[in-house]
Amino acid sequence: MVQAQYPTGVDDETATELYVNPTAFHEVFARDLSESLAGVLGASQRPVAAAAFEEKSGVPAWKTLPSWAVVATGDKAAGADVILSMAQRAGADILELDGSHVIMISQPQKVTDVILKALQKLG
Repeated sequence: MVQAQYPTGVDDETATELYVNPTAFHEVFARDLSESLAGVLGASQRPVAAAAFEEKSGVPAWKTLPSWAVVATGDKAAGADVILSMAQRAGADILELDGSHVIMISQPQKVTDVILKALQKLG
């Protein structure tokens, strides 16, 4: 992760934002995509405010609602083990696929199938 400062709009205050180093984007974030596509994604990514990792989200929906998860077993960005652990904790219906953090781009039909399965169950 690369850290950068951005102006908050309040006086001379700045805050930290994070993004994936574009030169490492293919290996870290999108290794199951072509290098050229990963290059475009790395160059056009939007940073995330570091503060987003500190904010409380409230009562977790997975405690009262059914859950589904697609776990990319090669996810180096979020960590496949972390994602799998969270999905198991939520009691999710889990599909594990060989792929990177952007599994929805490399295997869109399989991810879509999980979404449609959830919609049928909830509908």
